[in-house]
Amino acid sequence: MVKKRKITLSTTQIILLSFLATILLGSGLLALPISSADGKAVPYLDALFTATTSTCVTGLVTVPTVSTWSVFGQIVILLLIQIGGLGVITVMSGLMIMLNRKMGINDRLLIQDAFNLNTMSGLAKFVKNAVLGTLVVEGCGAALYMLVFVPQFGAKGIWISVFNSVSAFCNAGIDIIAENSLCDYATNPLINIVTSVLIILGGLGYIVWWDVLRVLKSRTRKNRKIFRHLTLHSKIVITVTAGLILVGAILIFIFEYANPLTIGDMSLVDKIQVSFFQSVTTRTAGFASVPQENLTNASAAVSVILMMIGGSPVGTAGGIKTVTVAVLICSAIATIRNKNSAALFGRRLSETALKKAVAVTMTFFVLCATSSVLLMATGNASAIDAVYEAVSATATVGLTRNVTATLNTLGKLIIIVTMYFGRVGPISFAIALGSKNESQNVISEPTEDISVG
Repeated sequence: MVKKRKITLSTTQIILLSFLATILLGSGLLALPISSADGKAVPYLDALFTATTSTCVTGLVTVPTVSTWSVFGQIVILLLIQIGGLGVITVMSGLMIMLNRKMGINDRLLIQDAFNLNTMSGLAKFVKNAVLGTLVVEGCGAALYMLVFVPQFGAKGIWISVFNSVSAFCNAGIDIIAENSLCDYATNPLINIVTSVLIILGGLGYIVWWDVLRVLKSRTRKNRKIFRHLTLHSKIVITVTAGLILVGAILIFIFEYANPLTIGDMSLVDKIQVSFFQSVTTRTAGFASVPQENLTNASAAVSVILMMIGGSPVGTAGGIKTVTVAVLICSAIATIRNKNSAALFGRRLSETALKKAVAVTMTFFVLCATSSVLLMATGNASAIDAVYEAVSATATVGLTRNVTATLNTLGKLIIIVTMYFGRVGPISFAIALGSKNESQNVISEPTEDISVG
């Protein structure tokens, strides 16, 4: 009698499959006539695209969200955004905690891998705080949005506010206000500030949240220096995030200052406001307050760089991540200065962190390059538009230079695959399909010097 071989999946493979299952379930629901505003079933490819962009919290859409989907369809999209932002494993674990079910070792391993954490201690509390923190922040955002949307849309403004708050915090960039995103509110201070704060909080990551709260609770009258007592991770995230937003806003302000198609005809205050929002939204959020196709090439290039970097680890944002970029830059500087190791804020960076940063960056660039070339080969997009679209999809941003709506069947499939790989993480996908760790081998290969650079 032949014994059946038991199929075992790694935690990474389970995460990949859970996202895929969510996308397929969502696409099936969106393909139903009840999900369509006109009662006619939306073509399955568009339903699949919408389910993917929602679950992967990207924001690229082939059909207008506000006019294509019914209230039922919008609810499905919102649930997919929330699940995708928190992560399927996190949502499932949160439900287990609510039902008072004890988490086993496999459940803890899944959560650890889903959030890329270095320890399994306190995972149940971490998940609970992440879910509650998310709901509190999204609730506050929705309440502030209502100050604008309820007077304008009436009772419907409540639903719009909730949808927009969840989408902004999860860095999804999908809205049900208008077909031109937030362009009609480009100079509205409240909408700009609330959206920017939600985007930034979602992009900072939960680890930074708890670290800042820890320091605030433990500070005394004699010691009020919060930044000094933060962990190295939090210091890097906050510093790089603030620097990127500020530099990005300044460059966009300069490059768009005289552009009549964007901010050229606005007042100085509005120019600053729009430039700041553009810098923030490129951090994988996807909301647009100016048409992206009207940006100058210089601003488009800046936006591509900001999209590539994205947000921070253990948050709702995508991209290479701020910490990864900081590690690479510090390592490069250390090499140029002929130092043995890289350091930040008085702490030496580990070799493991550097190796992972290199792997993540290279995988990201390969995915972007492949997607860009395929888009140019299968469609009529120019080089800058194709790169913009590919980076936006890989980094799960959602900004487009009016390319997504014009994609043919092959183009849609390319972006669907790119968004999926970009959300689950190129390096995670490689690990999931890879073989056993070769470090277990006792004998290693001989070393030989090569010329680099």
